[in-house]
Amino acid sequence: MRFRPSEDEEPEINLIPLIDVLVLTLIFLLVTTSFSKESQLRLRLPEASTQAKPLTAQLRIVIDSRGQYYINDQQLINATAETVRSAMSKAAAGRRDPVVVVQADGRTPHEAVVRVMDAARRLGFSHLTFATQQPAGSSP
Repeated sequence: MRFRPSEDEEPEINLIPLIDVLVLTLIFLLVTTSFSKESQLRLRLPEASTQAKPLTAQLRIVIDSRGQYYINDQQLINATAETVRSAMSKAAAGRRDPVVVVQADGRTPHEAVVRVMDAARRLGFSHLTFATQQPAGSSP
């Protein structure tokens, strides 16, 4: 019996398992990578079909589409956080926790609404609500 091969074979490297490992690593990296491309969302704000009962002790803040503030129908000189906070404090006229009603235009910058919310929090006003409109064609 002859156990030795007749020819000397050179060892060869099988590349198929190496390629499989590389492809799987590439797929893993592609799946786990977070892409920083931000997409814009179209938001459709909800409409309320019921009207709230008018509240007696309320502080009404209107914000127009340019971010201009009106507190109880009085326009503010500027839109800084300190001005909004001091005007809200003055309009509250010593009431401890009035209901703050925010009427913001649909095109109002988000920052303007957040500024009112922050001013209310700093003054200790915990009752905050947003005014809505009824959908067109609906009955009360």
